[in-house]
Amino acid sequence: MEIEDIKKSGLIIDGDIFFDQSIKNLNWFNIGGKTKIYYKAKNLKELIKFLKKIDNKEKIFILGGGSNTLITDKKYDGVVIKLSNDFNNISLLSDDIIIAGSAVSDKVLSEFAMENSFGGFEFLSCIPGTVGGGIKMNAGCFEREFKDILISIQAINKSGQVITIPAKDINFKYRDSGLSDDLIFLSASFKGFKKNSDLIQKEMKELKEKKEKAQPTRIKTSGSTFKNPIGQSDKKVWQLIKESVSIEKSFGDACISEKHCNFFVNKGNAEFKDMKKLIEFVSESVLKKTGVKLETEIKILE
Repeated sequence: MEIEDIKKSGLIIDGDIFFDQSIKNLNWFNIGGKTKIYYKAKNLKELIKFLKKIDNKEKIFILGGGSNTLITDKKYDGVVIKLSNDFNNISLLSDDIIIAGSAVSDKVLSEFAMENSFGGFEFLSCIPGTVGGGIKMNAGCFEREFKDILISIQAINKSGQVITIPAKDINFKYRDSGLSDDLIFLSASFKGFKKNSDLIQKEMKELKEKKEKAQPTRIKTSGSTFKNPIGQSDKKVWQLIKESVSIEKSFGDACISEKHCNFFVNKGNAEFKDMKKLIEFVSESVLKKTGVKLETEIKILE
């Protein structure tokens, strides 16, 4: 069934469904327009029913924490799905395995591990976003990545079929899982190891302090804009940007962070076109100056 048919018919759909919904305030940049459909699924049963109703006839974008997403100011001609309620569940499966829903924040997962004396999750305390997004992009920091703790993921395709994928079958790379965009992550299982909770808390505090010294926080930014150019240069991406672009360069209210030049900031009322222009300008400048072709780490939805 087409979305427009659902809208006209007034059919009752389990979960919360909104038409022409603004999604500007649902991402860290605080940039974006409306989406044709915004759907909040509270559980797997609702999600399956919804996917079968739209029958793979609409573009779908899964919005997690919105921490690495730049959204068009124009109306998104598709469906934005937000997973809630049951997808926020987190529990212990055994003495060394945690199961977390895909909507669980990375910070909450790290704190749950600490409370249960599970080591190996400390780095997650410094990563914004959710479990689902973290797995999709193999998020990481301080020499640790999601692939280091993942056992398996549970996902559903756009036809409503639920599957389990062991971590050993995933072709993880730097900031990439290689998993299909047609998959919606439902939950994941993670393996840790027993560790004193006080030591975990101390390490998490040290990592957070290290992050706050090097990166901007509590402002309208979406984290690292570009991936490090592994295989093209031994330099970090911020070093290449610093060599190639004036830190004062801006388009409208879209600017480069003075604290970390791979972080772009909405200093007020930046629009999508402003931020995209800044991303393109920096990318072109680095290519011209260094010969390195940068790849964006943030997801651009347009």
